[in-house]
Amino acid sequence: MDAIRDLPLAARKSITFDRGTEFVSWPHLQAEIGTQTWFCDPSSPWQKGTVENTNRRLRRWLPRTRDIRSMKDHDMKMICDRLNNTPRKCLGWKTPAEVFREKVMEELR
Repeated sequence: MDAIRDLPLAARKSITFDRGTEFVSWPHLQAEIGTQTWFCDPSSPWQKGTVENTNRRLRRWLPRTRDIRSMKDHDMKMICDRLNNTPRKCLGWKTPAEVFREKVMEELR
């Protein structure tokens, strides 16, 4: 919640999760900051293509054997920044951060 609380409402209207146990606290998102949550259906990988692609990219820095509970917030932020600032072919070689900013600005106009 801390990561998205300060975003404009248009930028945090909804979030779609895969079915991992790390999202067990999802009810708090809607109750506390008004973010609607959705879950992908079981055995429906087409509903979460971006999630799977991002997970694959994330494994470059976080192998499955690494215990992320021992990582500092700063280290996690650096990984997130790297992911969000890497240009993507599917975004016309823009970064996810650039596209996100553009979409938020469109909503605010």
